[in-house]
Amino acid sequence: MADFNLAIDEILIQEGGYVNDPADRGGETKYGISKRSFPQVDIPSLTVEEAKSLYRETYWRFESVENQMVANKLLSMAIHMGLSQAVRLLQTILRISSDGQFGPRTLTEVNSMYPSLLLTELRIACAVYYAKIVSRDTSQLKFITGWMRRALS
Repeated sequence: MADFNLAIDEILIQEGGYVNDPADRGGETKYGISKRSFPQVDIPSLTVEEAKSLYRETYWRFESVENQMVANKLLSMAIHMGLSQAVRLLQTILRISSDGQFGPRTLTEVNSMYPSLLLTELRIACAVYYAKIVSRDTSQLKFITGWMRRALS
């Protein structure tokens, strides 16, 4: 079964520290925790432990995923695009009803798929998702390199 602590360590490396880029729709961000998603959080004062706690409570639904790398990827997706959107992309890949909920059927399908194939499909779906954002709003083009690195990781 997947371990949150293993997944979050990888996420924190990807997310980095404090950023307040006016072009970033998430607004002020630290450790990937954005002011837009967490308006009640004092972002500059946020600690790593507080960020981990928010990630666990808000995004971690993947403890029953058998493959750690798949769980890591799903957590990364949930953090970056929202849990419901990440699960909808996953469900589309799995060719099951896309309700955005990580329930028993989705879990069964995830655990029955070859992890390397599922990871490849998830990477492609993420890349397409990010490309669509940029095609709709060219002001987001400055983020595409980082988003594609994330998609392919």
